[in-house]
Amino acid sequence: MNKENYSLMLEKIIARNKEQHIRPTLLIHACCAPCSSYVLEYLNSYFDITLLFYNPNINTEKEFLFRQSELERLISQMPLEYPVKLIKCDYNSNDFYSAVNGFEECREGGERCFKCYELRLLHTALKAKEMGFDFFCTTLTISPMKNAQKLNEIGYALADKIGVDFLPSDFKKKNGYKRSIELSKEYNLYRQNYCGCCYSYKESLERTNAMQNYN
Repeated sequence: MNKENYSLMLEKIIARNKEQHIRPTLLIHACCAPCSSYVLEYLNSYFDITLLFYNPNINTEKEFLFRQSELERLISQMPLEYPVKLIKCDYNSNDFYSAVNGFEECREGGERCFKCYELRLLHTALKAKEMGFDFFCTTLTISPMKNAQKLNEIGYALADKIGVDFLPSDFKKKNGYKRSIELSKEYNLYRQNYCGCCYSYKESLERTNAMQNYN
């Protein structure tokens, strides 16, 4: 089965909006400041953007609050054409552990991650519906470690279920991931070496130890 070109699909939506001279409202699930940097730079001219920081997967409240503060700092410092709003959510790791119950032993990138994608996208879709946004999406597709095909499939399924349009994306394309690294350096952003949960943290430690032992 051929994979969809979600980057091209997004470009077509942007082109259509430009032709119609509209700038729709967009609620973006933001996982962190580095991933949000390029997404904001790319989409700010075409959408009225609000970021939603909902990430109960993050392994400690201290880490959660630090990533949130970095996102706030990025928004305040980037010279964006249009202002960006931020919705902050309380830290509640129980949401995450309930969602991935039974999938704890899965390796990163597997079914446990898919459950986490769905949890965060569901919350975003519900908030978008509640607040009357035209679209919702996530910054997660910018990461080479994330399954963009699965993220978009989940997004479209939730859009049909909840009744709010999903904005397709594969933000890593068109050098998006490379640009996010450049912007992270420019704004001296904290770039974590694991996704956020205790399981990805454990795997990052295993990778680091393996490299040290190899050297």
